[in-house]
Amino acid sequence: MPSLVLESKLFGEMFGSAEMRALFSDEAIVQRYLDVEAALARAQSGLGLIPAEAGAAITAAARVEKVDWEPLAKKTRLVGYPIKPLVDQLSTWAEDGLGRYAHWGATTQDIMDTADVLQLRDALALVEADLEAIAASLATLAEMHAETPMAGRTHLQHALPITFGYKAATWLSGIDRHRERLRELKPRLLVGQFAGAAGTLASLGDRGLEVQDALMAELGLGRPAMTWHTIRDAFAETSGFLALVAASLGKIGYDIMLLMQTEVGEVFEPFIPGRGSSSTMPQKRNPIASELMLAAAKLAREQHAAMLDALVQDHERATGQWQVEWQALPTAFLAASAGLKAARETLAGLEVHPEAMRRTLESSGGLIVAEAVMMGLASKLGRGVAHDLVYDCCRRALDEGIAFLDALAAEPRIAAAASRAELAALVEPANYLGVAPQMVRRLLAGRR
Repeated sequence: MPSLVLESKLFGEMFGSAEMRALFSDEAIVQRYLDVEAALARAQSGLGLIPAEAGAAITAAARVEKVDWEPLAKKTRLVGYPIKPLVDQLSTWAEDGLGRYAHWGATTQDIMDTADVLQLRDALALVEADLEAIAASLATLAEMHAETPMAGRTHLQHALPITFGYKAATWLSGIDRHRERLRELKPRLLVGQFAGAAGTLASLGDRGLEVQDALMAELGLGRPAMTWHTIRDAFAETSGFLALVAASLGKIGYDIMLLMQTEVGEVFEPFIPGRGSSSTMPQKRNPIASELMLAAAKLAREQHAAMLDALVQDHERATGQWQVEWQALPTAFLAASAGLKAARETLAGLEVHPEAMRRTLESSGGLIVAEAVMMGLASKLGRGVAHDLVYDCCRRALDEGIAFLDALAAEPRIAAAASRAELAALVEPANYLGVAPQMVRRLLAGRR
């Protein structure tokens, strides 16, 4: 297997969308470093801390196309961080020697943290768009199949009838909460960092907060209430959000895989010639997208565990924990994007087979609605008596291989209490859906 599946020519596109992979490329993050340096120069020019023309000159020069990658990589390994060698290059690009005013009063982590926030802002926009599309597909499925009966399952056994719309609506309810979580997360996450070497902005004297405010205004980011060099809860909250999203998609994928089993066949991923095929078994239609949804859930969870561990940092600047983020947070976004992409494509074209759902409902010969029969007879025979008689009829139907309705009609005390037509109505699964359709419509009506 490749050393890093996310960068693999074979598997990379399966474990991260192309758009998300582009956002987390070297070129993208270095450009954001340069964006922050340029914004800082503009802010300081506007405040008169550096020459007025320096901001424009540094902004014009701060383009990733100018980067000489080999010395940047070599010096990054030497220094441990990319900002000093990058600023060394940037300082030579600006006209009239104005590059010497780049990085004025900043520290490496200020630039990297703020660039990361810019990167995460764009990444979350992709996540948000995927969630919106997934929610729209689920809402359509829920509405279309609000009254399509299918077997509900508990402990992998038939329980009671539900509707496929009900199942889709349960999936949708979780996705809608993730959309809400994202709206709540943004104000806490989208806050920049500019605090200097120990977080006090001492290098700028009494002008530090002015510069901080001006920089955040330039970048469209929130102003930090306090320096957060070693207070990383917002980043960990983000990885937790991604883990939750990926896990919810994993649950959907797991359900789809089970419903795609040969002996079930109630739903299928969209058909694409060759997708999910076998090298030796031509009949196979494997649930490839759903498998990726499940795998992404597991990968995103592990990155969140690493981010939680990295929260425990020492004093005002960390010794190693910060570097954990460099691996864990991009991986979390890539893994989540893989699950989102697979879910978006699958749910937009999910094949639903009501006739197979009906066949499954009928496969137990009516036993799936034994509760309905018991409750229907309870008012005539008493609940305890009804329970015991229906239980005996269930056992007889299973032992003798006869229809549940026939077993009920053959029981004298039941036959005396209800006609065969009444019993037939009780064993009809579509008559025992509870308020599943109403739940679906209430959810859809209350969405925003």
